[in-house]
Amino acid sequence: MKRVFIFIVFLFVLGGLTRVDAQEKETLVKVGDDVPEFVVEMFDGQKIDIKDLKGKVVLINFWATWCPPCQEELKRVQKEIIDRFKGKDFVFLAISREETKEQVKKFRDRNGYTFPMGLDPERKIYSKFATASIPRNFIIDKKGKIVEIEVGYTKESFAKMIEKLEKLLK
Repeated sequence: MKRVFIFIVFLFVLGGLTRVDAQEKETLVKVGDDVPEFVVEMFDGQKIDIKDLKGKVVLINFWATWCPPCQEELKRVQKEIIDRFKGKDFVFLAISREETKEQVKKFRDRNGYTFPMGLDPERKIYSKFATASIPRNFIIDKKGKIVEIEVGYTKESFAKMIEKLEKLLK
């Protein structure tokens, strides 16, 4: 019985390590890298060049309307991130991956979201950061360096992002 238990624990540990390894292989940038250059078209038609955001702390959030963890995360964004850091040198840049403006509009309307959303219908921006998995968050410091990467959504990872943003915006 003890051997079976040890074997099961081993499988869980191995599974966790495999998941972390896969996430690392899927991520094309790392902490300390300069943020890749891109221009994103926002839902309202405005274009934002990441170079123009130097001097601000930026949270880039890649998401999709069909992604349940993305939906859970976005429910918390307005109050716990956007409102919390309003008036500071901070930009929340939500970028929808592989979806049309119409799909994003339906999602926004259904959920009552009003915060800015960018569109990456052909994955051109996302492919500079990663090959798979969302939600995916990148915190960029005022110098344009990636200082935090979070893959997936948990209450703990969300709290960790808020903590990191608070430190950067002191």
